[in-house]
Amino acid sequence: MLIDTVRGVAIFGVVLFHFVWDLEFSGLIDGIAFHPVWLAFGRLLAGTFMFLVGVSLVLAHGKGLKLNRFVTRVAMIGAAAISISFVTWIAFPQTYIFFGILHAIAVSSLLGVLFLNLPALVSLISGAGLLILPQFLKLELFNTRWLAWIGVSSSPPPSNDFVPILPWAGLTLIGVFLAKIFYKKSGDSRSFPDLHNTKLTRILSWMGRNSLLIYLVHQPLLLVIILPVARMLR
Repeated sequence: MLIDTVRGVAIFGVVLFHFVWDLEFSGLIDGIAFHPVWLAFGRLLAGTFMFLVGVSLVLAHGKGLKLNRFVTRVAMIGAAAISISFVTWIAFPQTYIFFGILHAIAVSSLLGVLFLNLPALVSLISGAGLLILPQFLKLELFNTRWLAWIGVSSSPPPSNDFVPILPWAGLTLIGVFLAKIFYKKSGDSRSFPDLHNTKLTRILSWMGRNSLLIYLVHQPLLLVIILPVARMLR
């Protein structure tokens, strides 16, 4: 399926992004991981995932909300997000991930599901509003970690991964809008265009279907390899 393949490309990009970050963290390279172009690449990946949240909601629940399936999925992502926060709080207490991509996906899923039975235009207008609002509203009150996740803080706390609801959930609602446009009344996901069935697309599709697992395990695996190599080369 096209959506799985796109998600597979995105999770491959995440692994590549963190691979470069780990190389710089270990001292093997310098000046790349925090370059504006590389950081923009990371934001593009986050935006892709947030957009796909909306598309996936329509594909999975276009004929009606499958409550058990939805709750199970959100609970899994939420549990993974909490685990990421806990681990990074131990490893990087000053810049731990208090609201990263998994947190944003979980909350945006809860928001996006409210728009499934609304007209597509409502999702578009609401999504555009969420994207624009932080440009005009910034409040010091929201600068603490307890409130910065909303996305209207004037100076959010430092974090290794910060994906606040505003503006990122706007991309989820735009994903809902576009999915509804392509999603036919029959509820057949095959109404979406698809890619040719090749070995590469099958691999990427598999990665997309297992993106949560890959996200959780890739960093520990990378660090287990990179940190000893960095020590050996010093």
